[in-house]
Amino acid sequence: MHKKEKSDYMIQAVSHALDLLELFSEASPEFGIAQLSKRLRLHKNNVLRLIATLEPREYIEENKLTGNYRLGLKALELRTNFIRQMALLPQARPILATLAHESNENCYVAILKDFRCVYLDVVEPPQVVRIVSRVGSRLPAHCTAAGKVQLAYLPEQELERFFATRELTRFTAATITDPVALREHLRQIAAQGFAIDDEELEEGVRGVAAPIRTYDDQVVGAIIISGPAMRLSDERLKDGLVPLAIKAAREVSAKLGYSGK
Repeated sequence: MHKKEKSDYMIQAVSHALDLLELFSEASPEFGIAQLSKRLRLHKNNVLRLIATLEPREYIEENKLTGNYRLGLKALELRTNFIRQMALLPQARPILATLAHESNENCYVAILKDFRCVYLDVVEPPQVVRIVSRVGSRLPAHCTAAGKVQLAYLPEQELERFFATRELTRFTAATITDPVALREHLRQIAAQGFAIDDEELEEGVRGVAAPIRTYDDQVVGAIIISGPAMRLSDERLKDGLVPLAIKAAREVSAKLGYSGK
């Protein structure tokens, strides 16, 4: 029996949907129906069917001000997930190793997934007293340095979804559970460029996190230094560990194409 080529299995409607998504770029961020029809060489009714399929899944969205269409949050998530999987860990690993040597504390790289902080990798120093590794853990974002520093840079629409769908559970006396207070706290984090976990998830554990950015200024992860509170005094955090975390996060960001400050 003749073996079919992969192209024989191609679904035309899916191909057209991908063609539509690939039209959007930094130079052409929005299109109207007529423009899409012309670019894709499809009848307007076919374009409308594609939009009716993609829009509810949030791959595209309508700009209510212009009536045109642009890429939606799901398209952004796909790109972000690719960067995380294919670039983030290999680029971060050697920088984590240097950071662990300089700080003499556990150093992590983490991402935000479904509004929970996921720790992907760790380099541990040869400390006798150290905290338990969090690699593989999915921790609440509102009470971890890595989670807060990523929440702080979310688009407003995503941040609203976080507050609407996640309970601000209390874990210690220091956990911020008031939405108004947390919003203000996140604004401060965004302004200063780093977040501190002041025993908010676990008593006796403190940490600092700085954001990892991509070439287009999107925050896709965080670098974290974490250790026992007895070693991470306010003075050591401010004068030593905060600058180290920011420096390491900037180095990883530069490897992902980020050229900002």
